[in-house]
Amino acid sequence: MKKATFGSGCFWCTEAIFKQLKGVSKATSGYMGGKISNPTYKEVCSGLTGHAEVVQVEYDPNEIDYEALLKIFWRVHDPTTLNRQGADVGTQYRSAVFYHDDEQKEKAEKVKAVLDQSGAFENPIVTEITKASEFYAAEDYHQNYFEKNPEQAYCQAVVRPKVEKFEKAFGEMID
Repeated sequence: MKKATFGSGCFWCTEAIFKQLKGVSKATSGYMGGKISNPTYKEVCSGLTGHAEVVQVEYDPNEIDYEALLKIFWRVHDPTTLNRQGADVGTQYRSAVFYHDDEQKEKAEKVKAVLDQSGAFENPIVTEITKASEFYAAEDYHQNYFEKNPEQAYCQAVVRPKVEKFEKAFGEMID
């Protein structure tokens, strides 16, 4: 199994998407890229810790490759808005790829460059590509949040439409 870590706004959305993929054994909401150990959700939301909300994906590269994960990552959020996804604003919601080895770094940079040059997005991609640092799993109530709280207002208004868009675009890749 390998790991991939992505920041694409609220981790509830990202986790709900990646956990459905064939070849993904686990998707864990958490924090990465900050300057304190064991941050809490409240601390990360303050924007003062420097952490991003991320999802760490454990996947079998024989079933799904890293480039496929990258393509999904860039398609399911807006990588052209700095420190913002929809109404979620702050550095904790930044678009980020945290690479775990040189191969992931190369692939992330390559896919980002191809997307930027292709005009896939109206504006330039601002996604940061940074070496993975310590991953801190978010509090238990954040794990599988959409699955546990499908009727919650944020889930209805934000998470569900993203998940439905993903399922329509990548249905053949869902387990």
